[in-house]
Amino acid sequence: MIYTVTLNPSIDYVINLDHLNTGHVNRVNSENVYPGGKGINVSRVLKTLGHDNIATGFVSGFTGDFIRNSLNELEVTSDFIKLDSGLTRINVKIKSDEETEINGQGPHISEAKLDELLNKLSKLNKDDILVLAGSMPSTLNEDLYEIIMGKVKVSQVKVVVDATKNLLLNVLKHNPFLIKPNNHELEEMFKVKIYNDEDIVTYAKKLKHMGAKNVLVSRGKDGALLLTEDNEVLVSNVAKGNVINSVGAGDSMVAGFISGYKNTNSYEEALKLGAASGSATAFSADLATKEYIDELAKQIKVDRR
Repeated sequence: MIYTVTLNPSIDYVINLDHLNTGHVNRVNSENVYPGGKGINVSRVLKTLGHDNIATGFVSGFTGDFIRNSLNELEVTSDFIKLDSGLTRINVKIKSDEETEINGQGPHISEAKLDELLNKLSKLNKDDILVLAGSMPSTLNEDLYEIIMGKVKVSQVKVVVDATKNLLLNVLKHNPFLIKPNNHELEEMFKVKIYNDEDIVTYAKKLKHMGAKNVLVSRGKDGALLLTEDNEVLVSNVAKGNVINSVGAGDSMVAGFISGYKNTNSYEEALKLGAASGSATAFSADLATKEYIDELAKQIKVDRR
């Protein structure tokens, strides 16, 4: 089974307007509400691609109920831990002449509830895949991903980590199956400027030397690059289309990669489906449909370097 962990999920309230005029009343042209959070996005796209999975993490209050009910309507299985107080956050995403986001803080997570999650994850086995995605809530210590990976390492669970900076660097000693930084995050982690694919390969190799088995680097309009556990360098192009929504594109790439790997046990096919899934979401108002992913997959070519 595939499990995704979203420690601080959200309701994403997405509004469109011609121009955001601060200090005045603004009328929106359209609005939508989605269950949000990186792990939840991965779960939704995995389900779209035909893979049953379980979304877990923490929810609270009536906003938490919305998350669970929405996933149920999408036929995504959830097993969230309900907190005793507070509200699952609401993130406002304003799409205008510029994109603006206002993100909520989220509820307090007690030690008892945290132990409940750790106990749940400790039951996973070597046939499972665990996706740890997103930032750490301010109420939790930044070593939580390390603690989780320590719990599941003995069971040889394949762990996928999509996080940034030290949150990602600190888990490498636990040998995650896959990590997915983008080229800008590589620059931040190593305090360098990346100019080309050779630079990406150089720093992907550093991450692999630090413990990651596979390093998937998204390159925006230039596609993606994968350094495999066998030290192969695979590079994909990007499908043609107009970027409508960057939110969830990276999560969709992770889901597509996992789906392609599960289906074929091939890193080439995993990269191909990952690149198609990321593009399909970027070109869509919400997360991509399977039909659109399949259509764009025909445009994706993978080269060995």
